[in-house]
Amino acid sequence: MIGLTAEGSPLRDASEVGDYARRCFRSTGDDRVGVELEFLVFDRRSATRHVPMDRVERALPPLPGGSRVTFEPGGQLELSGPAGSLTSAIAGLTADVAAARQALARDGMVLAGVGLDPMRPAVRQLQQPRYDAMAEFLGRPYGALMMCCTASIQVNLDLGEQPRTRWERAHLLGPVLTAAFANSPLSRGRPCGWMSGRQAVWEHLDPTRTAPVPASADPADDWARYLLDARVMLVREGEERCRTVRDGSTFRDWLGSRERPPTAEDLAYHATTVFPPVRPRGWLEIRFLDAQRPADWPVCVAVTHALISDDRAADAALAAVESCLGPRWRRRAGPERATWAAAARRGLSDPRLARAADACFRAAIEALPRLGATPALIGEVAAFADRYVTTGRSPAADLMDLVREPGRRLPAWLTEEGRG
Repeated sequence: MIGLTAEGSPLRDASEVGDYARRCFRSTGDDRVGVELEFLVFDRRSATRHVPMDRVERALPPLPGGSRVTFEPGGQLELSGPAGSLTSAIAGLTADVAAARQALARDGMVLAGVGLDPMRPAVRQLQQPRYDAMAEFLGRPYGALMMCCTASIQVNLDLGEQPRTRWERAHLLGPVLTAAFANSPLSRGRPCGWMSGRQAVWEHLDPTRTAPVPASADPADDWARYLLDARVMLVREGEERCRTVRDGSTFRDWLGSRERPPTAEDLAYHATTVFPPVRPRGWLEIRFLDAQRPADWPVCVAVTHALISDDRAADAALAAVESCLGPRWRRRAGPERATWAAAARRGLSDPRLARAADACFRAAIEALPRLGATPALIGEVAAFADRYVTTGRSPAADLMDLVREPGRRLPAWLTEEGRG
């Protein structure tokens, strides 16, 4: 993935924001896949106990696939694998997930692939200036929940030869993929009313930085406007301090400031504080997917990659989505924010979304051999489709079944997850 260098000179006007946005859509012609997996970590003996990050760090061995190990503010473990082909990206990260699970299990810990902590309240473990300012800006309860209780799969895809096309596909198919992989229906041991409670948390945060990027004719122009109109979260003051911005001012307002106009470096940092479902950074960050069980995350990656990167699969999926969801599905502007929310709330219990998802999975399965997927991976995608998609179930339905089953408790599920 290519990087974006930021210079320290003050920005003169909004045209320089446009220049930055165009660099975010610069195509390299590559077709690599990068994956970042987040997991909640539980203590096998007490599912309500928060596991200290240093305990997890001490237990982790060197990872054979070369994944980078980081932590989210609440202690969620993140494994970021090297970008490569679909096969190599999944193989390396699969080895690392297996090594991490085995090592943590020996110390009585469990990696749980679920999008929202089903048991514990928000407790922040990382005390860094950025996170201090973010917590103050976003507030409680949803800011704390997002930072400390959520976990996702982020799929990073190169822009290919036609960046605009992949950008549009990611948005048009995003709600269907959100519903198909919804996996966070519980909070504090009870149903939260959403199949993707993680997306519900994002829905309640500052919409200037979490709503989908509005679409027009030029994605770079759309991204530039989004960055300009997003509220400024924080201003860095030296290496050790971040000042929270509380007055509601946007980056456009800051750009017009005479006192201390923003620099190109400030703009690049501002872009890391906005979190739309799809974010361009010289590649596409697909950010709307709930964390999945350790056995299922490769399915999520494979299907997302196939539907966005393979032309035939994308055409078939888009035709099915339009047929199933009707004329309100606006191809040119992309799905409205309410459409994303409805998909997260209902998952595949919505029959229209279920039909669209079924067609999307069939298109992805047909495309995967063209993308070099192994027979084993194709079989995993087909098995996931049989288990969930064709029956109109999101993975969240499994957790909902557990809370409805007499005598069954979530800690038992966590124990089984650690052994599975």
